[in-house]
Amino acid sequence: MIRDPETMTALLDTVSRFVRERLVPAEAVVEETDQIPPAIVQEMKEMGLFGLTVPEEYGGFALTMEEEALVIMELGKTSPSFRSLIGTSVGIGSQGIVFDGTPEQKAKYLPKLATGELIASFALTEPDAGSDAASLRTTAIRGTDGDGEHYIVNGTKRYITNAPQAGIFTLMARTDPSNKGAGGVSAFIVEAGTPGLSIGKIDKKMGQRGAHIADVIFENCRVPASQLIGGKEGQGFKTAMKVLEKGRIHIAALCVGVAERMLKDALTYAIDRKQFGQSIAGFQLVQAMLADSRTELYAARCMVMDAARKRDDGGEVSTEASCCKLFASEMCGRVADRAVQIFGGAGYLSEYSIERFYHDVRIFRLYEGTSQIQQIVIARNMVREHSA
Repeated sequence: MIRDPETMTALLDTVSRFVRERLVPAEAVVEETDQIPPAIVQEMKEMGLFGLTVPEEYGGFALTMEEEALVIMELGKTSPSFRSLIGTSVGIGSQGIVFDGTPEQKAKYLPKLATGELIASFALTEPDAGSDAASLRTTAIRGTDGDGEHYIVNGTKRYITNAPQAGIFTLMARTDPSNKGAGGVSAFIVEAGTPGLSIGKIDKKMGQRGAHIADVIFENCRVPASQLIGGKEGQGFKTAMKVLEKGRIHIAALCVGVAERMLKDALTYAIDRKQFGQSIAGFQLVQAMLADSRTELYAARCMVMDAARKRDDGGEVSTEASCCKLFASEMCGRVADRAVQIFGGAGYLSEYSIERFYHDVRIFRLYEGTSQIQQIVIARNMVREHSA
């Protein structure tokens, strides 16, 4: 629920203006340079955008899920790269600490995350473990020496968003090699610069230039035992699932925001573009594409708001979160495709933003669990609930 409507309205107005006046004009620069301008990053920090989900006692806004979704929808109305830097840090990168961190871990890291002094990253996926998160192979073996207790971490994480900029990594690693299932996985906070930790080359991607991903490599990386999230082994998979459940609603909200931007651009173009002596917005087949997009967008927004409110009320929303992620990401892809069709040949040119958005949004159906994984989660939950 929205706790303070007046304050929330002011925040949304501020974010909306920032998107219009600062981020949208910078889209072409990010596309050309593959970098978010440092001045814009600094403005994001000063606005408190890196602290959206951090508890107030650590300097954040402590937004509810509904409030977070509304802010992300506004941030979605520009290049997803801007949201990626913020969202990965305030979302999956930091939420493991927020949910399950010890008081000492929260006190040490959350204030710096709230100000943007630290950028957080979520190190779960591996070359042979993505959707099958319980099968990850990176190990963290406990040992002791004169410096005190520590873990020796070995393994490689892949497709890690924000890795080149990250100050800390929420790492999922297997602390019990004999336990091949979820119970053998633990979560750690690993600081950038820890000996044995290195970052691979920045990957070249289909879209979202300016949002960087890379491998994160651990070679006999010594991580103090105090960095074990929650101070307990075997809880990492549960932490990851809680983080991803919330993250799926977050990404669904982003899909809604981006789709709204694409549909707005397509509608404007359809009204302005003349063929056969009239605006193409007057042609029924074009109207059908606009209407279908508007209808699906409305449905996705309603789903996201409903799931967010249920989560805020303390409800179990595993199924709803996956439904949101599945429908909203697929919807966003369909809106992108229709928008290119409405633009016609112009939609294939980089001169127009829809060409960039078309490949930017393709990743939405992949990360935070592919569409197929969401279908599996939804169906399994249905079977489990029926059996119960």
